[in-house]
Amino acid sequence: METVAQKSLFKKGAEASLYTAQWHGLKVIVKVRLPKKYRPAALDMQIRTYRTVHEPQLMHEAKTAGVPTPLIYMVNVPEASITMECVEGQQIKQVLNAAPEDMRRALCVTIGELIARLHKQGLVHGDLTTSNLILSHEGKIYFVDFGLGEKNIEVEAQGVDLHLMKRALQSTHYLFWEECFKDVLSGYSTVLGSDYAEKVYEKIKEIERRGRYVEERKQ
Repeated sequence: METVAQKSLFKKGAEASLYTAQWHGLKVIVKVRLPKKYRPAALDMQIRTYRTVHEPQLMHEAKTAGVPTPLIYMVNVPEASITMECVEGQQIKQVLNAAPEDMRRALCVTIGELIARLHKQGLVHGDLTTSNLILSHEGKIYFVDFGLGEKNIEVEAQGVDLHLMKRALQSTHYLFWEECFKDVLSGYSTVLGSDYAEKVYEKIKEIERRGRYVEERKQ
């Protein structure tokens, strides 16, 4: 099995570490799922293998649905690693706060449209935050990190996806999160229709009510 040498740590996450490297003259990102000592070895290998194989499949299906994702160059199952395109650009997290209002609103509408394309294809991202969206130098928004994604057509799962985006906007872009989320929903309804978008929005409100109930019970 071919491997990538001379990797430099780019980002260390709870689920995987990301490295930058050169591969056949290309700058790439190598995502490596390292063993978790708290899990039994056999279960750990099973989980890492499944996610290593499953994530590129989801990314391919997302691309088929019209959602830009990094190209996958190589999947090394024994090492639980994925070598993929390094998308040059900035995280939406870094862009939104400094962007002019018209640009910010246009970006949020596009994000909503792309989320809707995922959901229309029966895919949920699983970790929708502005850190996992990259605005390329060419002006395209790429969705990255499908490690927690799944194939799911349920409104509940789609509501959770959008609820995660709402929470990310509230915490990171709090000065104008309401406007941003309204624009995300506007783009979402453009693709899936206002009736369906309303169902998902009602599910988001239900999820929030459940969360408040749990917090009240804890107190």
